[in-house]
Amino acid sequence: MSMHGTLDITLLGREYRVTCPPDERESLLAAVQLLETRMSEIGSRTRSTGERLAVMAALNLAHDLICLKQERGPRLDEAPIKGKIESMINSLDGALNGETMGTASESRA
Repeated sequence: MSMHGTLDITLLGREYRVTCPPDERESLLAAVQLLETRMSEIGSRTRSTGERLAVMAALNLAHDLICLKQERGPRLDEAPIKGKIESMINSLDGALNGETMGTASESRA
């Protein structure tokens, strides 16, 4: 039995199917909401779209993460967080690239 299920998400009106372990479902949904909000804000300010908008949003979120890590200091154990972030990035990358080999595929509305 697979430890990963799939989750259908929507970002800027496009639907994606991503792999997601059941215990990470809620945090992935929160990440989708955060990314959707951030992309909408950046898009309205800069009039960017598509890949450029996604890269700008990713850069802003990465910057926020680095700032949080610096505020918290060395007490934060980064390994589990990095693993989850990398897993989520890989799932979203697969969905954005239209991969269909069991890890992610773009749904057509």
